Amino acid sequence: MDRIPILKLGGALIVSIQVDMHDRLALALEEDLTAMIARTGARGVLIEISALEIVDSFIGRMLVSIAAVSRVLDAETVVAGMRPAVAITLVELGLELTGIKTALNVERGMALIQVRLSEEDDGHGSDRDRHED
Repeated sequence: MDRIPILKLGGALIVSIQVDMHDRLALALEEDLTAMIARTGARGVLIEISALEIVDSFIGRMLVSIAAVSRVLDAETVVAGMRPAVAITLVELGLELTGIKTALNVERGMALIQVRLSEEDDGHGSDRDRHED
């Protein structure tokens, strides 16, 4: 598999990782997500990882990097479906998922993103919306 599909749902992008990630695929995902956020103006990114049995330090750093780039582009990142063994591995590697919200499943992850989208619709969201001249 050369690319992981990215779906757009309203103001969010959804990525479901169903294959073992290798470094090249992870880098391609980061590039594709960045381009898609910029192109669509998405305000949320949901990355579903329940199929991942192993996460190494590179994949962990890639998730953190995606979240950082997403924040710069004014999108919030939620990782859903993390297995307990993956969470333990990330802790053992000393990786902190800075800037990433986590959810038990896709439904709860989308609820987190919907809260942000609702806040923006109510005028309580992005500083960019409040400071335009």
